[in-house]
Amino acid sequence: MRYGRIPGIEKDVSRVAQGAIMLDEGDIAAGFALMDAAYAQGITLFDSAHIYGGGQCDRVFGKWVADRGIRDTIVLMDKCSHHHGEVNRVTPECITSDLNDCLAWLGFETIDIFSFHRDDETQPVGPLVERMNEHIAEGRILAFGASNWTHQRIAEANAYAEANALAGFAVSSPQYSLAECLGDPWGRGSVWIDGPAGRTARDWYRENRMPVLSWSTLAGGFFSGRFRRDNLEAFTDGADARCVRCYCSEDNFRRLDRAAELADERGATVPQIALAFVIHGPLNGFPLMAGWTAQQIAENARACEVELTEADIAYLDLESDTR
Repeated sequence: MRYGRIPGIEKDVSRVAQGAIMLDEGDIAAGFALMDAAYAQGITLFDSAHIYGGGQCDRVFGKWVADRGIRDTIVLMDKCSHHHGEVNRVTPECITSDLNDCLAWLGFETIDIFSFHRDDETQPVGPLVERMNEHIAEGRILAFGASNWTHQRIAEANAYAEANALAGFAVSSPQYSLAECLGDPWGRGSVWIDGPAGRTARDWYRENRMPVLSWSTLAGGFFSGRFRRDNLEAFTDGADARCVRCYCSEDNFRRLDRAAELADERGATVPQIALAFVIHGPLNGFPLMAGWTAQQIAENARACEVELTEADIAYLDLESDTR
């Protein structure tokens, strides 16, 4: 495992994260075993959210951390202020309400990183930054960030923070993958920074070195090998249909072909090449993964061992035809 640092967090942060979305109070033993498998691989960064499982994901995760006595070594990003139907919840009041819930469910005194799950650009950044800083001062969070905020809004918020001697956003969590996203996977304000359209955002992240905790790094299963140019009409439901809609373009199949080529050369899997693209690429990447089995988690963690050169990165992303 490789590790990095996140501002405000005095712990080693694993370059690969494990999600808690699958944790279920109906089978706590299975959840504990899955989290144990992640921790055994050296994973210290975990991802959850206020909306996951109606709180049960946080409750199971908190019980696991307490039972194993590892609160000092794990880093949790929890998320707040997801929209509820047509109601936008990106307000100071919703930050505090969701934080109160998450802390109670987890049984924690402090959440390492508390991130907005969505944005509402009609809301001014000042009161949001101020409320997060109040919770830092109270010791209830160590740092805060954003999932699905544009880099422009983050820059605006951090400029406000600097002007007022406050902490700014420490991390960002957009969708980022080797595969170019073609449309909003989830609706209601997802933000993605891959492909040619994301170049300006990636340039900003590269220049600022802000940690990018990317979601859907494996493009909703696109790199699994199940999706081919000649079988897309078979995928009509649920997550499969979403993958076809959002990722199954000819350029992405070219990226997939090149990932398979490098995987064969490096003794790796195609998903490991796609993960290594984010881990070792130009951004300060920490991909968020949702391994549902110990084997999946181990394979995700081994992506850290796959070395890619700058020429490999450019070749994979269709910026060069040689390497």
